[in-house]
Amino acid sequence: MEAAEAARHWRDGGALRTTPDPGLINGTWLIGDGPDAVLQWLNPIFAPTVNRDIAAITSHLRDRGIDAPHVLPTRGGALWVDEPSGGCWRMLSYIPGRTIHRVSSPELARAAGSFVGRFHRALADYAGPRHAPVRRIHDTPARMAELEAALHAAEGHPLASPARSLGAQILADWAAFSGPLDLPERTCHGDLKISNFRFAAGDSCEAVALIDLDTLGPMALSCELGDAWRSWCNPAGEDDPAACRFSVELFAASLEGWWHTGPRPEGIERDSLLDGPERICLELAARFCADAVANSYFREDREEHPQPGAHNLLRARCQHALARSAHEARPACAEVLAACAAEARTH
Repeated sequence: MEAAEAARHWRDGGALRTTPDPGLINGTWLIGDGPDAVLQWLNPIFAPTVNRDIAAITSHLRDRGIDAPHVLPTRGGALWVDEPSGGCWRMLSYIPGRTIHRVSSPELARAAGSFVGRFHRALADYAGPRHAPVRRIHDTPARMAELEAALHAAEGHPLASPARSLGAQILADWAAFSGPLDLPERTCHGDLKISNFRFAAGDSCEAVALIDLDTLGPMALSCELGDAWRSWCNPAGEDDPAACRFSVELFAASLEGWWHTGPRPEGIERDSLLDGPERICLELAARFCADAVANSYFREDREEHPQPGAHNLLRARCQHALARSAHEARPACAEVLAACAAEARTH
């Protein structure tokens, strides 16, 4: 069904327009002149019952003073409407504010880290039942196996040769990775890229909410924060592999912000935070490289990159370059983490 038809399950009339930040997976439309709600087509990679998990967790968050978009019931009281061709439709409350696509200052990094710390602390006692299957997206060995399979099946693809060359480098760097994989889990957001935050309007650095909650669930803290730092600590953005670098300054500001408001990990869980950025960058590089020849998952900008797979191959190169930069920055990041832990012990 079309978006306008789907919206009528919740309300009649009202402005309906696509969002300026469409994302890579779901379809999103703004509802109302304000707007005052968000209509989404949820990709079938997510079970529709994830909406029950979102409803329960966002209620828990709001009880602890953390704003979050909540799932709006249809006229008949349902949390979603099935789409005959696949996926489902839902409507969410709209969180006013602005979206930022790049962390441009330590102040912004600190604000994001501080909000995530509050988010994690608020979820520390969440014990609700799980309705949707847990998506083990950060099963990094599995992602590497998928990359190998995609490259093996790429014969005849126009990008097979460059994808295989890059893929071999990604796989070699993963083989050299020595961080632990069997780690304790917490209830996490699951996709802390900076564009999944809502910030206060104007020039304020205040983070007011996290959106895109389909990935909520159990996860190792190093994967959760590693993905955040993968997004936050690359001031050059993700369009030029030669410019990608992991900023220790932004890492330090965000970790300090998180440390003052969030839970205090100890032992292997704390030390694994240093492995997170490199691991997640390699993992995402593998996923983009695989999809460069599979063309089945990530939405691409075909105006800028008309050849199918070319955009994903560029993304893969950027994430691989960032992984190597994060590896080089690890000793400096270790000093920052040690300073945070030492400060905590004195208070």
